[in-house]
Amino acid sequence: MILIVGGFYLLTILIAILLPFVGAALIPLLYKRLRRVTHLGWFVLSVPLLLFLLLIRYIPQVAKGKTFIHTYEWIPSFNINFTTYLDGLSMIFGLLITGVGSLVILYSIFYLSTKESLHHFYCYLLLFMGAMLGVVFSDNLMVLYTFWELTSVSSFLLIAYWHHRKASRAGAKKAMIITVFGGLSMLAGFLMLYVASNTFSIRDIVANVEVIRDHALFTPALILILLGAFTKSAQFPFHIWLPDAMEAPTPVSAYLHSATMVKAGIYLVARFSPVFGGEAIWFWLVSTIGLVTLFWGSFNAVRQTDLKALLAYSTVSQLGLIMSLFGLGSVGHYYGYAESSIIYTQASFAALFHLVNHSTFKGALFMMVGIVDHEVGTRDIRRLGGLMAFMPVTFTIAVIGSLSMAGLPPFNGFLSKEMFFAAVLAIRDVEAFTIADMGLLFPIIAWVASVFTFVYSMILISRTFLGKLQPEKLDKKLHEAPFGMLISPLILCLFVVGIFFFPNILGHYILEPAMASIYPTFPTAGELTPHIHAWHGILSPELWMTIGVILIGTILFKTLKSWKPLYRIFSQKYTFNTYYNRLLEMSESGSATFTRKYMTGNLTHYFIYIYVFFIALIAGYFIWSDAMVFNFDNDSVVEYYELILVFVMIFAAIWMIFAKGRVTAMLLNGVLGYSIAFFFVIFRAPDLALTQLVVESVTTALFLLCFKYLPDLMPEAPPKKVQWSKAIISIFAGATVTIVGLAVVHYDRFESVAIYFNDSYELAGGSNIVNTILGDFRAFDTMLEVVVLLIAGLGVYTLIKLKPRKEEADHEN
Repeated sequence: MILIVGGFYLLTILIAILLPFVGAALIPLLYKRLRRVTHLGWFVLSVPLLLFLLLIRYIPQVAKGKTFIHTYEWIPSFNINFTTYLDGLSMIFGLLITGVGSLVILYSIFYLSTKESLHHFYCYLLLFMGAMLGVVFSDNLMVLYTFWELTSVSSFLLIAYWHHRKASRAGAKKAMIITVFGGLSMLAGFLMLYVASNTFSIRDIVANVEVIRDHALFTPALILILLGAFTKSAQFPFHIWLPDAMEAPTPVSAYLHSATMVKAGIYLVARFSPVFGGEAIWFWLVSTIGLVTLFWGSFNAVRQTDLKALLAYSTVSQLGLIMSLFGLGSVGHYYGYAESSIIYTQASFAALFHLVNHSTFKGALFMMVGIVDHEVGTRDIRRLGGLMAFMPVTFTIAVIGSLSMAGLPPFNGFLSKEMFFAAVLAIRDVEAFTIADMGLLFPIIAWVASVFTFVYSMILISRTFLGKLQPEKLDKKLHEAPFGMLISPLILCLFVVGIFFFPNILGHYILEPAMASIYPTFPTAGELTPHIHAWHGILSPELWMTIGVILIGTILFKTLKSWKPLYRIFSQKYTFNTYYNRLLEMSESGSATFTRKYMTGNLTHYFIYIYVFFIALIAGYFIWSDAMVFNFDNDSVVEYYELILVFVMIFAAIWMIFAKGRVTAMLLNGVLGYSIAFFFVIFRAPDLALTQLVVESVTTALFLLCFKYLPDLMPEAPPKKVQWSKAIISIFAGATVTIVGLAVVHYDRFESVAIYFNDSYELAGGSNIVNTILGDFRAFDTMLEVVVLLIAGLGVYTLIKLKPRKEEADHEN
């Protein structure tokens, strides 16, 4: 059921998207007053908490299958409207963004020092929150893309928050380059979809998918959109930005890199599954890239010695798991609504389930690592160990989060991991997409990756909290974190345990309506939503896979020292990071070399580039096309005084080239300007003539003022070759303009633009066409110029007013 609504709902969704931006705008104005009264974080906390409570109001209605839509016409002439769209899929992401966001801000209040630039931190965080909500609540592709790129910009600012650190700046730049590259690819895919469907509305595209599926741009659009999703969600081989992004403060990592930003690509795949899900290329790309990412992330997590780096690669791995499940679930779109296909759709259910579970246990683990770093002073596992006695609550958080990540009971990760195993086992029986014997690789890769997941989960617990304490390697006195810093991860741990015991509450109210969004053609989402059980019987194959993971994982963990040297086989010379750095260096050096070739500082060279390009492009088009149409039969008679003016202008232009003095050249230039003014008078345009006369007079006066301080002699004449080259370029440029002018006058293939202006100037309130063009239509150009000047002015003002300050010693690299 779709409800097109206004009133309170409209207010709610507008608040959900706009309130974070309003809060970000108010922070610079209020933070000085607020910090005298309370911590700035308490003010910021009210924003996501209010939005979370507002969204909860709609859970019962969305669970009943209702979808809420409201459209605000933005640029209707281009089919770009600000359409908000709340259904099961956007609801699940909206709750994660606001719910986890509330806990992260609460955590940051106690984590970040008041000496930090908190107003910048919270401003960037709210910008990101608003952008993410805009992504998941937008129905229009162009609006979605706008918010999508805003998430990249705001995440760049958050990752580089400690900008005095070289690693932070490098990590932010890498994240920006890779995700923006994917975003531009996604934009091209969106435009292709628009060409194929003639709409930017995702709902309309889904409704007409059978019509556009045979379009030539359908497959290219699929690939380009997936490229955007893969880069944002750190899928192989674009995963390299995520570990470097861990230079951000821990609250940023807990929010962006476990619950929100990296899930944007997941959201995109889920949202477009009804469009592309029945295609073989979609199945193979999403499922195989996801499985490769799952394996590669878990394999590399084991070798890490930094706790955040370990969690970064584990996040890459878990994102691959979720992505692969959406790929496997696309088989259900291929078969359509049939009782035999429901088992394949349950892979998508497992993806949504693990999406929620991952946000809970990974958010808790990131906060746990932040606590260790904050209280102990290091994240290096080679210096850690034996912390359990001093930090029992933090140890409990680590155990709950790690065991859930490893897929062990009684934690929510076990339930979704079992469903993952069931999905990869079921895919072996699929006859579509020519899977055949390849289907056997899916459960093998999934099982091997799960073994490594178990290993790094045990490393996280044992190397940090168990074993022997090494006080000589620590700089701080050990103690438990303050209670305020423990609240948020403990709440997440309650969800980790609670979801295990009451999973079907989540399944019915949250996951079931989300499934209805992914499979809109199925009659009821209830058929797609399995009843979640923790126990499937002793003969369950997924249970035996879990037992194998525990046994083999334990053996590998116990013998880690003997086989970990195998990682040395993978030379650092051949890593993806190395290739990325080399490509970046080559691009920078190549662009610098190319820039030095044409940016000579000589104004003459720049004019040559402009005119040569102009001649090649315009004259070339007219020569190789049929646009060169000349018909002089209906032309007006050229009067003798017009010919006199033309010859005067030709004479002045040629004489100006050979003038020896600056004043002579300036006066000849004035002859050209005043002659043009006379032409305006002849053609009955007195206002333009007056403007030309005023401009020419002012220009001449300014020239004379300048020449008072310059020598009268012209510079030394350039060589003959240079003079002839300039003459040839000038002749061709003049001929091109003449040809274009004549061709345009006689070109009748299209309706004249004058008709448009003639029909519209009265509506614009102008008294004539010229005034309307200058006052209304050209005002857009003037507005953009003013915006550019404003931005430049703000930049100059900021640089003048910005005073360098000493950074804290503990933040220095």
